[in-house]
Amino acid sequence: MHPLSGGVAVITGAASGFGLEASRTAARLGMRIVMADVQADALEAAAAEIRGLGATVLLYQLDVSKAAEVEAMGQATLQAFGAPHFVFNNAGVGAGGLIWEHTLKDWEWVIGVNLMGVAHGVRVFTPMMLAAAKADPSWRGHIVNTASMAGLLNAPNMGVYNVTKHAVVSLSETLYQDLSLVTDQVHAHVLCPYFVPTGIHRSERNRPEAFADAQTRPTKSQLIAQAMSDKAVTSGKVSAAEVVQFVFDAMAQQRFYIYSHPTSLGHVQTRLEDIMTPRNPSDPFAARPEIGAQLRESLRQS
Repeated sequence: MHPLSGGVAVITGAASGFGLEASRTAARLGMRIVMADVQADALEAAAAEIRGLGATVLLYQLDVSKAAEVEAMGQATLQAFGAPHFVFNNAGVGAGGLIWEHTLKDWEWVIGVNLMGVAHGVRVFTPMMLAAAKADPSWRGHIVNTASMAGLLNAPNMGVYNVTKHAVVSLSETLYQDLSLVTDQVHAHVLCPYFVPTGIHRSERNRPEAFADAQTRPTKSQLIAQAMSDKAVTSGKVSAAEVVQFVFDAMAQQRFYIYSHPTSLGHVQTRLEDIMTPRNPSDPFAARPEIGAQLRESLRQS
């Protein structure tokens, strides 16, 4: 039996991708589930499916970048189900382009969702999980933060996304160390997927009007980044369901780092060797020089 069976799950970004697959798995484990997402219609449809699996679901529409909304969801969770045994800080958005071409609103939107959304989830749910652990020596909890392989590497033309995902890895590693100081009952994990078909390449569909740049047309680098993301994400061979199985396996085994494509860790090793040697950052296109040449040619054309 999985240690989370019959427990409580809080899942952000629950209407699609990893969040929806995690909701399905949680339902099969008999968990009570808080499903949260910014997209109301997709969330309603997803919650109907999960209820159809027999799960008790608290549906919660919110923007994870807004502290007050995450705090309200925390209180609703506590009142409805008690402290969660599994918190999946998973909501995220993608944005590409040359790093100096991101607008202020680009930075505010992506940092708000990818980084502050995780920070709010950690800030709101960790204390209630620690309180539950203190009250019951047999209680166990897990916090999983979705980062990316972009949190361990720095691919070009993905600036603001790289920045936020590196921050999520740092936040998660710090959370792991901080929790180890105060408890053996609550554990942290970080998910670092590579290209998996999840819908993140269509993030703009959920971009709030407050962060829209109506007068700013996408730059050449941003259009190229979007096209590359569309191709890479949709052609991914590892499914979201497989990645979520990795997540639940890691929680059962108390493994911190969770990878969808462990064979890609060779690129991480190269980066760490760059840092330790020290030497200048290695060419990310060394194994596929034709892609690097095409990208440089496209960006240098007037």
